Amino acid sequence: MLKRKRIYCPYCGVKVILKKEGDTLREYCTDCRLFFYNNPLPVVSAIVLKDRKVLLVKRKNAPYRGKWCLPSGFSEIGESIEDASLRELKEEAGIEGVITSLVDVDWTKNYYYGDLIFHTFEVEQTGGTPLAGDDAIDVKYFPIHKTPKLAFKSNTKAVEAFIKGKTEFWAIIDSFKLSINEKKKGIHKTNFLSDNLVNLIEKNAHIIAHRWINDVTTNKSTPHYQKFKIDLLYVRIMTVLSQFGKWLEGDYINKDIQIFYRKLGQKRKKEGFDLSEVLSALSLSRKHIWEFALSQGIHSKTIDIYRTLELERRIVIFFDKAAHYVSKGYEEN
Repeated sequence: MLKRKRIYCPYCGVKVILKKEGDTLREYCTDCRLFFYNNPLPVVSAIVLKDRKVLLVKRKNAPYRGKWCLPSGFSEIGESIEDASLRELKEEAGIEGVITSLVDVDWTKNYYYGDLIFHTFEVEQTGGTPLAGDDAIDVKYFPIHKTPKLAFKSNTKAVEAFIKGKTEFWAIIDSFKLSINEKKKGIHKTNFLSDNLVNLIEKNAHIIAHRWINDVTTNKSTPHYQKFKIDLLYVRIMTVLSQFGKWLEGDYINKDIQIFYRKLGQKRKKEGFDLSEVLSALSLSRKHIWEFALSQGIHSKTIDIYRTLELERRIVIFFDKAAHYVSKGYEEN
């Protein structure tokens, strides 16, 4: 029902007047000597997500009959805001759940109800099945990024806030799934979070190469490398970095790693290198790639920390394979 102004005192029936309380003009009963306060109505909404689809209900009644919205309703006297949200979710959409977080609080002025305060919660489903209740004619999951226009602006604002809060988490989950795929199939998929670090490594491969050369020509674990010309060492490290980049970009599969590093192992053995030296040189390659990545800045955000750790995992996978097949090459000669 449309919210109306108070005309008579609900206690004594005398017609109310307008009177200032401080600087605010309020309704006032002269007989009861009582001010009346018109406070915003508390509204609750629930965001229930399933496979990145959000649960919406189609409204049965005015206002906005036939429009989609989050399961929403008014809080009743004697119940908490949280309990009201779960009750409305059950009544309107047939879903039982538990609140996991407060997503948004918003104020709005509605032509039908007056001033409203929306409290929107994220709710995890614990039971029930989607079923339109008394105040709804339909209930349906929509892709979170492709919802229809919602009846209430506060619902739209809450969904946008929810997406913003989940974006980094979803990006980490997606990248993690890709990395699992990569490990199983040995084929790089695009859109890893660490790809921007990979691009930096590729653009600055010459810096990594020179750092590796300085290390390998002075390290006690690689004495034979100190006898080689710098130009030759540069070609060798750039070849390794190129192989690493090709693998990350998907142009290089496990079979390519196997063939290349078996031949490399065979070649280094013929050149008189001990296997321990070659493995040490590979380890130093991995070390300088990783140190360069870390040197790009201190990461304080969760997503940045994950991005760096993801790259470290990809480095380990590649160089572990390389070391394995180099060793195989030595055994076969």
